[in-house]
Parts: sequence; structure tokens; C-alpha cells
Amino acid sequence: MAEVILKKGEGRYLKSGGAWIYDNEIDKINGTFAEGDIVDVLDFDGWRMGKGFINTRSKITVRMLIRRPDTEINDGFLRMRLKNAWEYRKEVMGEDLGSCRIVFGEADFLPGLTIDKYEDVLVVESLALGIDRLKEKIIGILKEILKEDGIIIRGVFERSDAKVRELEGMEPAKAFIGDPFDTKVQIVENGVKYMVDVKDGQKTGFFLDQKYNRRAVARLCKGKEVLDCFTHTGSFGLNAACAGAAHVTAVDASELAISQAKENAALNGVSDIVDFKVEDVFELLPALMDEGKKYDVVILDPPAFTKSRETIKKAVKGYREINMRGLKLVKDGGYLATCSCSHFMDEQLFLQTIREAASLSHRRITRVEFRQQTPDHPVLICGNENSYYLKFVIYRVTDEK
Repeated sequence: MAEVILKKGEGRYLKSGGAWIYDNEIDKINGTFAEGDIVDVLDFDGWRMGKGFINTRSKITVRMLIRRPDTEINDGFLRMRLKNAWEYRKEVMGEDLGSCRIVFGEADFLPGLTIDKYEDVLVVESLALGIDRLKEKIIGILKEILKEDGIIIRGVFERSDAKVRELEGMEPAKAFIGDPFDTKVQIVENGVKYMVDVKDGQKTGFFLDQKYNRRAVARLCKGKEVLDCFTHTGSFGLNAACAGAAHVTAVDASELAISQAKENAALNGVSDIVDFKVEDVFELLPALMDEGKKYDVVILDPPAFTKSRETIKKAVKGYREINMRGLKLVKDGGYLATCSCSHFMDEQLFLQTIREAASLSHRRITRVEFRQQTPDHPVLICGNENSYYLKFVIYRVTDEK
């Protein structure tokens, strides 16, 4: 096994609990290896720090798997990691395991790997070369673990089509792992039915991380007029409608998403309650203001406005603008539910941006609830691998008096 030797004074993230070693932290590599192999990691003084995958084509040259240098990376090790991940979901999600995230990369100590479960279907996203070489073995072991709890997986689909794979020297991959199957999967979340397209839907098919945030907003919607912006396939709006909203206006710029949202509304028998619009939210909100429209509940679930530190200033401007417009559409005493799914838009900056939006729109806001991603998307707090990305806030909005 090859050995990666760190420079003196480097490996600070690793030593503070992180899982990544960057190319500029490495002094030398002893021995021969193929990209994606498992290597030993040693500090400058020879202290063995654990084992991980190596890929010299990536700036993240080593992704750590284990801190114990005497542990063998074999089928037993992979089963231990996967069993721990599944048992954790059983603890934090209780009986709510029909659709959930089972593996969340570094937060489950399986770097670069995401596995979502939609009823009896698994969707896999592999973004690191080392883990990519093991994905079929991992899937086989996970299916055995789930079978022990009476869960029979009928199909597995790979959605490793993110551009970030190119940074690892890999081509995008989008295909069945095993036998083909119908990739339209019906799930139930918070009592709401959805058809999830695991082949062509966003990410792995559905945004599972907002499950309990949707439920929190739905509690406020009975008998109310609701505006759901960036609705995608209708998730927040359908939760509101199924909770007894008087009327829901759901907006998204994607015709495909709105088409799927309409199917989901029919599936739940609420087509007469939800009015779907294919429009740009940034253009629609000013038009609604000009019409004098007001809503009891306004929901803002935009895509990430930044995916790098370099564009944070531009993202702040975008979040400030969209929340200003949203706040102006809330009735006196109504509610704004707003969020950011960008890792780089940290909690403090996001909340400050909302405060600025409230001040500029001359509305008073009272925080009702602050939430984050569901616990099946655990937050690993360390280094650059911090898996905390979703910030979700519900405010009560009143006029300045």
C-alpha cells in the first residue's frame, strides 16, 4: 500500500476532524498506486493517521475512510459503515423511512457517495473516484442490510451526472445498476403523494431534505391563501393544499416541473385548490405587487444562488431582492417561509440578509421557527466538508406601526 506523507504543519483540517487532504498539503508519496486506490496517510514525523482514497487528478487528493491505521478496508468494513448509516436513520427518522437519504457522503464517513431510498428503489450518486470503484459492492451490501429489515429493493439507478465528477477525472454516469425498471416511483411524504422521476428529476429525483420543513409550513396554511415560489414538482404547495389551504398559487420557471406538479396535484385530489404557473419568479413577484395581491403565507424555496465563495456577494443581493419582494406580498399578520440551500451562504449571513430585506421593505418580522435539513441529511461539523447547507426560517410579518 502506498504512503502519503504530509508536509510539516499541514493537515490542519484532517487533524480537526475533517476528511480531505489537498494536493498542496502533501510532501511526497511513497510506493506505487493506481488512481482511486486506498493509501496510508502519515504525518511528517511518521505518525500514521489512517487510510483513504487517492486521486492525484483532484485538488482533494485524499479522501479519508478511517482514522485507525490498522483497520482493513474490506467487505466487513463497508458493511459496518452502511449498517451504522442505516441504524442512524432508523433512530432519527423512526417509522418515517419510506423515502429517505441512507448515505450522505462524508457525514456518513463514505466520502463522495450519496444513496437515497424511494420506497423500494435506490438512487446512487458517486462523485469521487475511489468510492466509484466500490459502488456496486456497496449497493449489494446495502441491499442485504435492508433485506434484514424486510425491505426488498426492486431496482437501483445511478444519477452520477453532476459536473463535479469532471474534477475527479470521471465522465458523467446515468444508468441502471442491475436490471432495468420503471423509473417513475410513487412515494408518500407527510401524507402527500408524489410521482418521483428518479431518471430525469432534479438531483436524485426529489428534494428529501425539506420533508419536515414542508410539514412545519403546512400547519400554518389551513383556510389560507398561499403563494409557493420555486415550487418545482409542487411539494410545498401540495403540503399546504392537503393541510386545508383555501387556495394555493404555485410558481416555477420549468414547464416540465409544473407538468409533474399538476400530476401530483391530481394524485392528491387537490387540482381545484392549486393554480400552477410557469413563470420566472423574479418577474412574477413585481407583477403581483402591481396588481395589489396579498397572501397569508408566502413560501420562497429558490435554488442555490451561489456554489462558490467567489460569488457570495452576488448571492446576497439575490436573496435580499427575492425576500424583499416576498415580504411585500405577505398580509399583515401573515407568514413568510424562506430558505437557502447554499453551503456558502452561512446561517449568520443568511439571517442578516433577511433582516436587511425586512428593513428595506418596511415590514416587521418575528421569527417563528428556524430549521435545517432533515436528520437523514446529518450535519458533520468539520473543515471544508461541513455538510450543513440548508437554512429554513418561518417569520410572522406585520406592518410597521
